[in-house]
Amino acid sequence: MTFKALGRAFFAVTLFALAAAKSEAQTISIVGFGDSLMAGYELPPEEAFAAQLESLLKARGHDVTITNAGVSGDTTADGLARLDWSIPDGTKGVILELGANDALRGLSPEESQSNLDAMLTRLKQRNIPVLLAGMVAPPNMGADYEAKFNPIYKTLAEKYGVMLYPFFLDGVAMQPELQLKDGMHPNGQGTKRMAEKFLPVAEAFLKNITR
Repeated sequence: MTFKALGRAFFAVTLFALAAAKSEAQTISIVGFGDSLMAGYELPPEEAFAAQLESLLKARGHDVTITNAGVSGDTTADGLARLDWSIPDGTKGVILELGANDALRGLSPEESQSNLDAMLTRLKQRNIPVLLAGMVAPPNMGADYEAKFNPIYKTLAEKYGVMLYPFFLDGVAMQPELQLKDGMHPNGQGTKRMAEKFLPVAEAFLKNITR
């Protein structure tokens, strides 16, 4: 191979590498961090909320990947304990969804708020934007518990200046046809409905990330 041909080959390889790097850099990496509602309890991976939302966003032209970091049964304390190693470097944004198991178990709302606060602090320190997905306490927990638990998410969203989706199960709660037989977790149609309702907020979140 002549020196001139070698130079052309090197130039072509360099352009290819730069194009690949540029393509990779344009992909927005999001982590869906939560409990069974994020994990997709008893659902195939493609029917979990994260996969459903990623599919909708890609269909609208967004170059995005959403990693499902949901763990069934997790409380806010469990989430705080695994936050650092569950959110890899290079993550451009986090959908933070935790608290449902705290409410189901009647755990202290003050502790739940403290754990979520600590997670938001750590993510802020890492300069990772957060979209906070809220939850409400089950009615059987009583009015006093609801009054302490339900405002947690709005309070924290205002404190940290993060985007808030007020109720993660909006459109699915109390809808048997969109739930598994346990009456709590969404089925595949339920996660699809959740993703569809979540989509406008997710697009606004991506817009903020890419500014």
